[in-house]
Amino acid sequence: MAKKKKKKKKMAVIASSRYSSAAAGVDCRALVYRSHGDPAQAVQMEKMKLPALGDRSVLVKMLAAPINPSDMNMVQGTYAILPPLPAVGGNEGVGQVLEVGGQVTSLRAGDWIIPRDAGLGTWRTAAVFGEEDLIAVPSDIPVLCAATLGVNPCTAYRMLSDFETLKPGDSVIQNAANSGVGQAVIQIAAARGIHTINVVRSRPDLQQLTDRLRALGAAHVVTEETLRKPAMSEIFKSCPRPRLALNGVGGKSATELLRHVQSGGTMVTYGGMAKQPVTVPVSALIFKDVRVQGFWVTKWKREHACDQGALKEMLSELCALIRGGKLSPPACTEVSFQDFRTALHSAMEPFTSAKQVLVM
Repeated sequence: MAKKKKKKKKMAVIASSRYSSAAAGVDCRALVYRSHGDPAQAVQMEKMKLPALGDRSVLVKMLAAPINPSDMNMVQGTYAILPPLPAVGGNEGVGQVLEVGGQVTSLRAGDWIIPRDAGLGTWRTAAVFGEEDLIAVPSDIPVLCAATLGVNPCTAYRMLSDFETLKPGDSVIQNAANSGVGQAVIQIAAARGIHTINVVRSRPDLQQLTDRLRALGAAHVVTEETLRKPAMSEIFKSCPRPRLALNGVGGKSATELLRHVQSGGTMVTYGGMAKQPVTVPVSALIFKDVRVQGFWVTKWKREHACDQGALKEMLSELCALIRGGKLSPPACTEVSFQDFRTALHSAMEPFTSAKQVLVM
């Protein structure tokens, strides 16, 4: 038995040796854009040389990385933060540590990691990152959960926690309910005993989508057209008017959400899929004293960069929900890294419910 363990350990060392710091300059593959534009055209697969491992750096083999709207916006040049060009795409993903520098203390070989912040460039097979750019996550959760943990679930968690003091029995209303954030909101809220009223666009597979969201824990699923109809009154017979509205769309959809928020409530905007401004009725401000605020998880992480306990606590709670079967990843389509163009095209399709995840 001892000989078998020794042999297995030796094979693991050999398997990782091609990425060893002793072989600095070995090639990895990365999805790079050298100019801004249409992601399907701008993103190209290139070979990149890995630098030598420094004392405070970490050699990582990427396992999986999703394609998020913010990733596409970065390639298009329309996002709030833009890395210098040329840049490797991807802000989120999970990797495994193969080797650490001599002064690295928070990570060790074998750990799973995710980026602490945006702009790291996760669409690559391997990389040497700074220790300070990474945070460890448990390796006993599914790869897809880990790969999609750092953005959407964190956004949902913070919005449900930081703007209103919600108790079991309270309700939340949100548009873009089938998005990655929306699905996380449904599940985290359900785990806390909070009702969700979920707004989606009309589509051919509406019943199928409704069934899927209800299976996640959605109390109600309605279309944007229903928001303007008397049918909403029936919903408020079984649950209270929401104290919190979550807006990922903007335009008329956001205005309609506000109509249903109770007096003194809050609407938080975290996205603008409609690419239209948020219009707030004067009556909502004067007579209902509704607060209108924004949230960006990247800003939250940067503001709490010196308080890593807050990030670790949030990730710990989210992982506990995952282990307990109360938080699953959004509907995903796994795509081979080599077939990245297929994933990029699919990510830009309208009515896309499945998140494209590149598997390295």
